[in-house]
Amino acid sequence: MENLYLYMLAALAFLAVADLVVGVSNDAVNFLNSAIGSKAVSFKTIMIVASIGVAVGALTSSGMMEVARKGIFNPGEFMFNEIMVIFMAVMITDILLLDFFNTLGMPTSTTVSIVFELLGASVAVALIKIYSNSSQSITDIATYINNSKAIEIILGILLSVVVAFSIGAIIQYVSRLLLSFKFQEKPSWYGAVFSGIANTSILYFILIKGVKNASFMSDEFSTLISSNPIALIGISFIVLSLLSYLVIHFFKTNIYTIIIVVGTFALAVAFAGNDLVNFIGVPIAAYNSYEAWSGSGVLPTEFVMTALNAPVKTQPVLLLIAGLIMVLTLWFSSKAKAVVKTSVDLSRQDDIKERFEPNFLSRNIVRFSIGLSDSLNLILPASYQNWANKQFIKPKAVLKEQDLPAFDLVRAAVNLMVASVLISIATSMKLPLSTTYVTFMVAMGTSLADRAWGSESAVYRVAGVLNVIGGWFFTAFSAFVAAAIMAYILFYGKGYALVGLLVLAILLLLRSFMSHRKSSKLMKEEDQLEKAESSSTQGVIHESASNIASVVKRGNKIYTSAINGLAVQDLKLLKKNRKQIDKLSNEIDDLRDHVFYFIKNLEEPSLEASNFYINILGYLQDMAQSLDYISKVSHKHVNNNHKKLKFSQIKELKDLDSRLENLFSKTQSAFESRSFEKIGAVLNEKAEIYKLVKEKIQKQVERTRNEESSPKNTTLYFSLLLETKDLLTATMNLLEEYYGAHDSSVEPAKLNNEQEE
Repeated sequence: MENLYLYMLAALAFLAVADLVVGVSNDAVNFLNSAIGSKAVSFKTIMIVASIGVAVGALTSSGMMEVARKGIFNPGEFMFNEIMVIFMAVMITDILLLDFFNTLGMPTSTTVSIVFELLGASVAVALIKIYSNSSQSITDIATYINNSKAIEIILGILLSVVVAFSIGAIIQYVSRLLLSFKFQEKPSWYGAVFSGIANTSILYFILIKGVKNASFMSDEFSTLISSNPIALIGISFIVLSLLSYLVIHFFKTNIYTIIIVVGTFALAVAFAGNDLVNFIGVPIAAYNSYEAWSGSGVLPTEFVMTALNAPVKTQPVLLLIAGLIMVLTLWFSSKAKAVVKTSVDLSRQDDIKERFEPNFLSRNIVRFSIGLSDSLNLILPASYQNWANKQFIKPKAVLKEQDLPAFDLVRAAVNLMVASVLISIATSMKLPLSTTYVTFMVAMGTSLADRAWGSESAVYRVAGVLNVIGGWFFTAFSAFVAAAIMAYILFYGKGYALVGLLVLAILLLLRSFMSHRKSSKLMKEEDQLEKAESSSTQGVIHESASNIASVVKRGNKIYTSAINGLAVQDLKLLKKNRKQIDKLSNEIDDLRDHVFYFIKNLEEPSLEASNFYINILGYLQDMAQSLDYISKVSHKHVNNNHKKLKFSQIKELKDLDSRLENLFSKTQSAFESRSFEKIGAVLNEKAEIYKLVKEKIQKQVERTRNEESSPKNTTLYFSLLLETKDLLTATMNLLEEYYGAHDSSVEPAKLNNEQEE
């Protein structure tokens, strides 16, 4: 029997490492969002600062999270074997749940996850005990469970959402009015005072949330911080403001960058110091439970776990190992980057391809906000509105679109400052605010106040925020249910269930890893279309040649797959083909969305380049639409189990596919080699291939009149031929556009900033 619990401890140690990896991947957004979004310093510098913060936070961790030992359940009501079941169920559920959110790229709270997993598992075991004891009823569950903690967490979610968003929006609005987007041009004392306020907030945050309760801190120091907060804040503000002024005035250093670096360090310290126990608290509590039981000589089913009521400090070596794992995860986890990207994109000042689709709620929230804004504008004086609007005018960007920061240094500093203050206040008042919820909602509030959510993007951004908030509540519900199910399985299945669930968890994690890796590769594949940035027609011709080669290559493959799938009734191939054309269509849509920025970057003498670029995008879209229709009707025909095409029809389609493949291969070669003169040879085949399509149509007309008996087959075949004709028309129009516009005697011009690079 003892061996089973040793195996469980070994499994919990493995799960603790896995949980650290998936937990850091999700929570990295808490402290990386502002620094990465503002591009205040290089990514490498950000990661070094965050890594040092995580390491310091881990070593100064306040030790064991009491909620893992006695915050959710009353340990004196459970036996050792029951406690081990609860802890195993919690850890297996936690890594799977957090990894699921990481794969989606959605930030969630590790605190809420662990609390509701503990609640779900302990409720499940408590119910088993109640129903096995005839003298107890369902109302006795209150003796096993600490219900007030779950209610506090739910209230904490609501409080985080409303308070963090509102205060973030107000502080950002005031900061922007005072500093504007031209904050670098303001007098030195502006930046010094702002820095004094921001760094004081962050310093107080480090002391209250980060190191006050660390094991090496004396009680006198902790009491001093807690009993004299006003004096500490006042002295810090004066000293830091003076230091900031000296740094700005004499060293000519950008003080906003310093605020962001210090703030990133502070949040990283707080994350590791407080959230670390979310990942290792449960395994260490299990180890302490085993220590208490193993020397007792009592059966595991009879040993009451009152020992968990006593506080225990975590060994420093365990904190050091955990901190190292967290730092390594920070550097190498691609899922951490995906979660950060979601938060940064929702905060972005400029327009991007929005990830979230609008819904009924987001549309009505935006509509209500516009109405409220219009009402306020009727009340506010026109002079104030004109002055405020000037403060929100953004300077003209001189960088490429992809090099622009998501938001400026002022907003990044406000994000860090407000999040630090709110978390500090909540900690001192013992309110259960989640670090993830606060940092995310502050970022969303500052985005709104900074007018990043304009009429072009508001409905998408609000939908994104609602999706993330919905995910938080889903976290609580799914954590409770999944942990309860795991506990039931482990309680009755014992060792067999333990092995089965561990194998299942490992397989699911591997599958998730492989799936994420595959999707990341697809995003970086060489065929992906690139946006044009040249400023002349000849420049666009040369620059977009790789796009045309890519579209032709992928289009050729899509057309061939549709015909082959139809010929052998391969539904799987046709379904995969539809995904490929959807991806190609989306990339072409992205290029069309880029037209606005392309035209704005053009110089006056080269405006004809815009006409050329718009025309070729139109032809590319026509090609994609034809391929999409061919792929869709082929899939629909096979999916609906309609009668197969006749052998003669398949043979004719294969013949046509062969001719098209030859045509597309020549076109691809011409564009890949930039030998635009070869396009003329391809255009010479235009009449011949049109004639071939016309002949196929005529043959089908004759078949229909004399022998065809299937209306579905006839409709499909005519649809394929007519859409193939449209595909050819779009392709030939594209080639004629290039052939007519290309001039080998003219050197392609580039944008000035590219020449400098």
